[in-house]
Amino acid sequence: MTEPAGRKPLTILIAADTYYPNINGAAQFGYRLARGMKARGHDVHVVAPRGGPGGPFTEFREEGTVHRLRSRGVFTHEYFRICLPWEIKAHLKMLFDRVQPDVVHVQSHYMIGEHVLYEAVRRGIRVVATNHFMPENLNPFLPFPQWFKDIVGRNSWRDMGKVMGQADVVTTPTPLAAKAMYDHAFLTTVLPLSNGIDASAYELAPGEVVERPAHPTVLFAGRLAEEKNINVLIDALALTDPALDIHLEVVGGGEVKSALESQVASLGLGDRVKFHGLVDDDELRQAYLRADLFVMPGTAELQSLVTLEAMSASTPVVLADAMALPHLVEDGVNGFLFIPHDSVDLAEKMTRILTLPDDQLRAMGKASREMVGRHSHEKTVETFEALYYGASSESVKI
Repeated sequence: MTEPAGRKPLTILIAADTYYPNINGAAQFGYRLARGMKARGHDVHVVAPRGGPGGPFTEFREEGTVHRLRSRGVFTHEYFRICLPWEIKAHLKMLFDRVQPDVVHVQSHYMIGEHVLYEAVRRGIRVVATNHFMPENLNPFLPFPQWFKDIVGRNSWRDMGKVMGQADVVTTPTPLAAKAMYDHAFLTTVLPLSNGIDASAYELAPGEVVERPAHPTVLFAGRLAEEKNINVLIDALALTDPALDIHLEVVGGGEVKSALESQVASLGLGDRVKFHGLVDDDELRQAYLRADLFVMPGTAELQSLVTLEAMSASTPVVLADAMALPHLVEDGVNGFLFIPHDSVDLAEKMTRILTLPDDQLRAMGKASREMVGRHSHEKTVETFEALYYGASSESVKI
């Protein structure tokens, strides 16, 4: 356990509208951030939705004290839950009175994040706000025409600017995401700061052997959601030469799983596609290590932690040329970008990599691992700690 010389440990309140055990980038980031700050000697509190019906309660976990709020399910998602303002505002005020945080770090401009930020501002407490959100992330939960979704998207950007504009520091994982926030939410000072990753956790341990399948294996990991475009990946698999016998492993759960299973059946790919569902961290690590190629066809990725995890396991990648994903590919070196939603282009890029000689495939994987070095989790935690103590966006070195 470490703490900066001459500085007292902080009481940190992390506000998360999605948190462990939810499987998504924002939930994973919040959990890893809490764990990292606890390891540095701080008193960490997390406020997040309760995972099911019932009133608020507190649980004591390894990464800190987690305060769960009353929440409501949404019919368009299997596990995501929302907190209604009139049910949580009084409890949040009591939580502030009891915890007395030195700094607040909100992970969204919705529900919990919004009202924790307002309460912190009212009390004169330093606020750091991180955006993990793109309006496209809402689309699966809005059973409305696209024109209506576009209106919701514009309003979401406006609300983001109104809420996060009150924070002392605003961050987001990549420069492209920061630019989007400048263009659409009119936030003029946004610090691009990687979510960070402990790359060593995905390397082979000394003496460890992972048995690879006899056939070439492509992996997708993440939430099975509309904006991930996994249907494009399945179509691309169907377009590859059957003689190559390329298989696909899909790790994760989500609202489009049944539609994807129907697609696989209609294309006659049942013997070449395996849906693993939600898995634990060790099973996911094993999936990364046995895969020959990782594919991310999503078009609303602010960073894509799962792609960074796959790269940490020395896996080549093929990623959609959209949002922040181009930052993770050096074309022809550790993989390729493909035209978003274009299954023909994706099939060609997958085939190009999976027909390489073994030594060239390994060289691509090695290049992936080397690129991850700039996304050190320790550096990310260190930078957020400096922001918590009062550093400005302009003064931190990233």
